[in-house]
Amino acid sequence: MASIGLASFLRRNLAELKEKGLYNTIEPLEGPNGPIIRIVGRDLINLSSNNYLGLATDSRLVEAAVEATRTFGAGSGAVRTINGTLALHAELEEKLAAFKHTEAAVAYQSGFNCNMAAISAVMGAGDAILSDELNHASIIDGCRLTKATVIRYGHSDMDDLRAKAQEARASGKYDKIMVITDGVFSMDGDIAKLPDIVRIAEEFDLITYVDDAHGSGVLGEGAGTVKHFGLSDRIDFQIGTLSKAVGVVGGYVAGSRDLIDWLKVRSRPFLFSTALPPGAVASCIAAIDILRTGKELQERLWANAAYLQQGLRRLGFSTGVTETPITPCIIGGEEETQRFSARLYEEGVYAKAIVFPTVPRGTGRIRNMPTAAHTTEMLDRALAVYEKVGRELKLIG
Repeated sequence: MASIGLASFLRRNLAELKEKGLYNTIEPLEGPNGPIIRIVGRDLINLSSNNYLGLATDSRLVEAAVEATRTFGAGSGAVRTINGTLALHAELEEKLAAFKHTEAAVAYQSGFNCNMAAISAVMGAGDAILSDELNHASIIDGCRLTKATVIRYGHSDMDDLRAKAQEARASGKYDKIMVITDGVFSMDGDIAKLPDIVRIAEEFDLITYVDDAHGSGVLGEGAGTVKHFGLSDRIDFQIGTLSKAVGVVGGYVAGSRDLIDWLKVRSRPFLFSTALPPGAVASCIAAIDILRTGKELQERLWANAAYLQQGLRRLGFSTGVTETPITPCIIGGEEETQRFSARLYEEGVYAKAIVFPTVPRGTGRIRNMPTAAHTTEMLDRALAVYEKVGRELKLIG
């Protein structure tokens, strides 16, 4: 078989992605990532941010970052285990543990890093991982690092999970067995069946692991999906990001003190990557303080989400099975979805198309992310654009 060079490989495959409507164009923002964003000199209603509570542009977080940067510097200067751990890191981790109702917590550079770090630090060859088939890519990659046997179960199919847990335990082949799930699934907005998962885990002695990236700050009075179900003392690993509802950057693992101590000596991103910078850490502390002292932002987020979802459904669009502010507008084909997103953009609404391989072929959607910072007027303008473009493309009557 004839070999091909890198340049040929890249040209051919990029052209194929563009032809199939799978190529993603990245447009830099010319200002903050708020409810209105500016791109190429145009203001657009922003429905694609994970900035659930509007904290990314909150003046209290900005001031905290400025003050910490002046006091501690622009960077942390080292990995956590040498001398990159600042008093700020310790304060953040104490507040995260209290926020998540666990004994301890450890912060990482990103939510993706958390799953790279935590799964591989505990699971290995001779173990098994039961993983929901719609789990986030970072969970999939974290599992690949372990050399453990990965057994996928049907999405939120508790009969399938139970059967596979029973089979794995009865085989006698595995030392440890872990069940991993997203708390909130980011493409459809549905919530994991954590009470059922915990019951199955306790029956078959499974380690429980919940990635609550889209639940923290949103569900459970802000504390997340685990708190939403009252299961804080029955989940071994709680994973979260500091870049979505918290509004900054980074991630964390919360759990028992022994678990966190183990991650600090065995998880590779903690050991080999420079610590989060002081400004980011201070902003995260400010955000956690806000989340723990009031529910106004969460209430506004949920009210805006209900308003947008009801409006889209009234127009005749499908929002799928969402139970959260994540609001998919299901279009279908990849090219049709990309065309719909492009027309929204032209009409002043920034709402990105989500297509294969992020979601299965034929299930392309516009994933709308209403936030606490949107006004009713903004959402009304967005709905008017949806109606105009939907009728134009004959997606609604």
